[in-house]
Amino acid sequence: MLRLQCKVQHYEWGRIGADSEVARLHALSSGEGFQDLPYAELWMGTHPSGPSSVILEGGGAGGDSNPVLLQQWLDMHPEDLGKKVQQRWDGELPYLFKVLSVAKALSIQAHPDKELAKHLHASYPQIYKDGNHKPEMALALTPFEALCGFVTSEELKQAVETVPELQSVLGADKVHDLIELGKNRVNGDEAKPVLKAAFTTLMTLPKDVVTDSVSALVSRLAQEKEVRQLTEKEELVLQLEKQYPADVGVLSIFFLNYVKLVPGEAVYLDANVPHAYLSGEIVECMAASDNVVRAGFTPKFRDTQTLCAMLTYKQGLPEVLVGNSCAPFTKRYTPPFDEFEVDHIVLPVGSTTEIESAGPSILLVFNGVGAVTQGDNKKVSGVSKGDTIFLPAGKKIELAAVLESEDDARLKQPPLQLYRAGVSSHAL
Repeated sequence: MLRLQCKVQHYEWGRIGADSEVARLHALSSGEGFQDLPYAELWMGTHPSGPSSVILEGGGAGGDSNPVLLQQWLDMHPEDLGKKVQQRWDGELPYLFKVLSVAKALSIQAHPDKELAKHLHASYPQIYKDGNHKPEMALALTPFEALCGFVTSEELKQAVETVPELQSVLGADKVHDLIELGKNRVNGDEAKPVLKAAFTTLMTLPKDVVTDSVSALVSRLAQEKEVRQLTEKEELVLQLEKQYPADVGVLSIFFLNYVKLVPGEAVYLDANVPHAYLSGEIVECMAASDNVVRAGFTPKFRDTQTLCAMLTYKQGLPEVLVGNSCAPFTKRYTPPFDEFEVDHIVLPVGSTTEIESAGPSILLVFNGVGAVTQGDNKKVSGVSKGDTIFLPAGKKIELAAVLESEDDARLKQPPLQLYRAGVSSHAL
C-alpha cells in the first residue's frame, strides 16, 4: 500500500477553518494546521487540477523538492492498476474521490456526457479542463441538502399556480402548457419539450427582470411568513436569496427536487442532470473529470445556453442508496457507473477485516485508530484519522481497530471508520 498526500480546494462556498471536515482531515494528514479560509474539497486521485502525491518511505511526498505524483507512480508501475483497468482506461485511474464541506449553495450545474465533454474541451479548454464525462455520487456524512433533477409535472403545476412571480416571467402560454401537463400527469419524454422551453425561458431572463422578480418574491414571502407557515421551498427561497441576491437560481428551485439526506444515505447523478449542493458534508466519488457547466448561484463563468440544451429533463426524485452489506462491517454503495463504487467500513475496537480489490482502491481513514497488516512479511503499519492510502489492484490488507491507549478504553474510543473508493466490481 502507498500513503498519499492530497490536495485541498479553497472554493468560496466551503466551510471556514476548524468548522470544515476537509480542513480537519487535511490538517491531520499534512501536519500543516489550517487557516481562516474556506476549505471546500479534499481531492484524492490523479486529476491534474488537484493531484495526490505518494509519500515515500523515509521522506515526505516523494521528497520535499521533487514530489512523485500518484499518476507518475502509476505510469512507472502500471500493474498497480490491474490489467483490465489499465487497458480500458489507458493507464489512468478512472475515478476521483473527494470530501466536501458545504457552507453555502454550490452552483446550479450539470456535467456533460462524453461526447459533449470532448467537444467543450476542444472548443474551450481554458474552461472545460478535460474531455471526460463526470457521473458522480454523494454520500452524506452529516445531514445534507441538495437540489437534484426536475420535479414532476404535478409538482410544477402547483408551483406555477401558487407563485405569481413565476407566472409573470414565464408568460401565459408556457404557464398554460405546464398546468396542462400537471393536470394530465404527463411526465417523461412527452413532457420534455414543454419543460425545456419553460426552463430555458427562466434561466435566460434579462438581469433586470430577474432582479425585479426575485425582489418581489422575497418581499411577498417575508410578509406572508408573518401570518402563515411557509413551505420548505419557500423557506429555501429566503435562505438562498441571502446567499445569492438577485440570482436566477432563486427562481429555478421551483423546477428542481429539494432532497434531504441523513448520514449514510447517498444519491447518484448521471450526466446532464441539473443539481446544486446546498449544505452539509459528504464523501463524493465521480469519474475522473472536473467538467462543470454552470448557470446560477456562482461568481464563475455561466454557460446557460449549453446547460439548457444539454439537460435530459428527466423528472422525479433521484434514487436514494442506503448501501448493501458486502462483507463483515462493510456497506457498499454501487451506482450504475463502471468507474467507481464506494465502501463504508466501520470496525468496532478489537475487530478485524480484510480488504481486497480486483482493481485499484483509495482508502480514507475517517475516524479512529487502526493497524494494517500487509504482505508476506506481515508488515504492520498504524493508521488514524486523516490518513489516505492507495491499495494496488490484487493486493490484500488486514485491518484491525485498536486502542490508542488504555485511557481511550475508559473514554469509549470510537470505531475505526474508513471509506474506500474503487472501480465498480461489475466492471472488473
